[in-house]
Amino acid sequence: IDNAISFDEYTDPIKSVILEGASAEEGKWFISPSHPRKLKNGISTNPRYLQTRPDFVDPELYYRGEIGTRLYRKLPLSKPFYQPVDAVLASRRNNSPDKEKGIKGLSVYNPIHYQELPELFIDFICSLSGKSPSTTGAGSEGALTKGPFNMLAPVTDLNNALLSFILTGHSGFTSVAGSIGSRTRFAHDISILIPEIWSRLKPDERDPEKLIAEGSLEKVEDIEWKGKKILASRLGYRITENFLFHYFGRIFDEPHAVFNKEMLKPELQDMEAFVEGIEYIIEGQNKVAGIYFEDGSVDAAIPPIKALIHIMAHGNYEGKELNDPEIRKLFTKDYVLKSDWYMSRLLRKQKRDIAHCNKIIGYLEAFMLIKENDQLTEILKVSKRLSKCRKSLKKVSSEDYIELLTGTIGLDPIYGMEEI
Repeated sequence: IDNAISFDEYTDPIKSVILEGASAEEGKWFISPSHPRKLKNGISTNPRYLQTRPDFVDPELYYRGEIGTRLYRKLPLSKPFYQPVDAVLASRRNNSPDKEKGIKGLSVYNPIHYQELPELFIDFICSLSGKSPSTTGAGSEGALTKGPFNMLAPVTDLNNALLSFILTGHSGFTSVAGSIGSRTRFAHDISILIPEIWSRLKPDERDPEKLIAEGSLEKVEDIEWKGKKILASRLGYRITENFLFHYFGRIFDEPHAVFNKEMLKPELQDMEAFVEGIEYIIEGQNKVAGIYFEDGSVDAAIPPIKALIHIMAHGNYEGKELNDPEIRKLFTKDYVLKSDWYMSRLLRKQKRDIAHCNKIIGYLEAFMLIKENDQLTEILKVSKRLSKCRKSLKKVSSEDYIELLTGTIGLDPIYGMEEI
């Protein structure tokens, strides 16, 4: 505050926070968004806590980007400017092994992997992450697994997320940050690089079936190591040299100078560490799955999620392993749309929408009955609102409404809560 020139650079709301914090009788500190997070050994090295928003630092770049897009689309300034997101690549933070500190390695992935829905959601259920400077260390982490960020049981989010993937046909690609193999570290550089690559691919070029057919993706197969079966197939598919030739050349003159064979196949760096990493992943998946049995929420999982949790914990579901055609069928759109459990979600959504409309109608009718509200009733056009709500009630109550809902995720019976 004494440094008046610097203090004046803050926005009014932050100035208020600082002034309030400085004058507080209790407490000796307050949170400032202009300072990086402090840890025991100094400030955080995580760029999420250090980066200044680029559009604030150089607003011209953002302006040129928008205007350039408007010119390309022939979109006048009078119309809204939309930038839809048509691809999402989840990112893994993986670390190489550190035997001195007793940290196991997770660096078994190459820069881009594609996983079919069963393998992808096994990873999502586990949410296994490597050592991070901004967290307590390796383990199952992420907003999905943190109670303070999510009041719902994780199974609810998993049910909704999987249905979203199945019904929209979204492909499960993932990128990696941190380490590739036991000897190659990239930190967050790849997290920045992959969007640059992906934005230069046309939608049909991102089709996993096409990429597999042309040899740009290869399947990671289970391996035998020292007489033991290693479930490497949980890693799904990974990019190949062919992918580099086809697509990385759009950014780099020499793609192989960025990702060599040892990065495309991390096991070439250290087979022992590769096997240990996969076993650590399977161990983590097994451990997390057990929690769903302990709290009973496995019973609230939709059939495909329930099958995965059982397989993660016991290796099979009703005697069927992960690659069994009957298990794979659970993740198809045709199966979902024809299933009784999916229809019950749509009926539950209809029931909730009917109750919602009736609640609003009741509120508006009660509002209109109060004489003191006569003037407000006219100003707010409550009669018109009431008429609109009654039309909505008629719509959601019809048999055709179920057909309209088909293709949506419906409504999940939230575990641990009474039906509303």
